[in-house]
Amino acid sequence: MFVHVVLFKIKEKDKIGFVAEVLKSMENNIPQLKELEVGINEISEDRNYDVILQTRFDSREDMDAYQVSPYHVEKVLNVIRPLIEKSAAGDYTV
Repeated sequence: MFVHVVLFKIKEKDKIGFVAEVLKSMENNIPQLKELEVGINEISEDRNYDVILQTRFDSREDMDAYQVSPYHVEKVLNVIRPLIEKSAAGDYTV
């Protein structure tokens, strides 16, 4: 299983819930995506991010296909990108 985790810091705090919902909308809309978990940070510190995305795929190749899938690009990235101050990602195999 290949895991892809992304942390998002959102420019406007009132948009955090919206970003989380857009990310959750990927469930059942991207065939390569086997598991999806979206969380909103509960501890407010400078080093913390606002929204956490954890996704799981059968392989790295499936994650690569997800990255360029029309739903991911058009319905998610194009919608949330203007709202993101910064992001960080990590990828690993379990």
